[in-house]
Amino acid sequence: MKEEEIKRIIELMDKIEYRFYDPSLLFTALCHSSYAHEEKQRGRKDIESNERLEFLGDAVLNLLMAEHLYKNYPEAPEGTMAKVKAAAASEEVLAQVARDIELNRYIFLGHGEELNAGRERDSILSGSLEALAAALYLDGGFKVVDRILIPHISRYVSQIIEGKVIFDYKTALQELAQEKYKALPKYVLVRQEGPPHMKKFFVEVKLKGRSLAIGEGPSIKDAEKNAAKLAMEKLKEMGL
Repeated sequence: MKEEEIKRIIELMDKIEYRFYDPSLLFTALCHSSYAHEEKQRGRKDIESNERLEFLGDAVLNLLMAEHLYKNYPEAPEGTMAKVKAAAASEEVLAQVARDIELNRYIFLGHGEELNAGRERDSILSGSLEALAAALYLDGGFKVVDRILIPHISRYVSQIIEGKVIFDYKTALQELAQEKYKALPKYVLVRQEGPPHMKKFFVEVKLKGRSLAIGEGPSIKDAEKNAAKLAMEKLKEMGL
């Protein structure tokens, strides 16, 4: 590893108060595909992206969140636990947890992603948190992940159960539309702006042919999520 890479992973280990037996696991967890690709283009062979760790980390977090719900909410029925777990495991929640622990400061990104505000993109942050969960699991087991990450996620679990916040706006809008209007919202890409490395997408969400809102974001997925959030806020203001 390079000196800057070593420095960054040591700082993160200090922050989360856990020393890896195999620091290379943490390094890989922090390597976004854009960084790994650029480094390989330079001829580097001792590097891989965090995508495989993301896959494993998703399963690790889902199991621990299911256990947390089962143990701490004995009155919650299976259907409620399933909905809460899905919301708590959503990109929005995991990205916010990544911000809470300042994981965005430590991720290794390619030049293009740095220019495109990659450190604030939910997809990158949530994926990096999942990769971190996998690295912690492989290095120290479930107990380490449970100690370091689950307390942060559980804060949002309680808010979701109490109905104080909505994180998955697309699902919330879909459920509302089905319940009240017997229809599904439709998302339409209306335009995109900017150079290839700094694209901005604009998506309109419609319900029964009526425009509810237009959201924007650095990806179509982000623009859809923002459109759904705006639509939910509009419907709430209208008392619907």
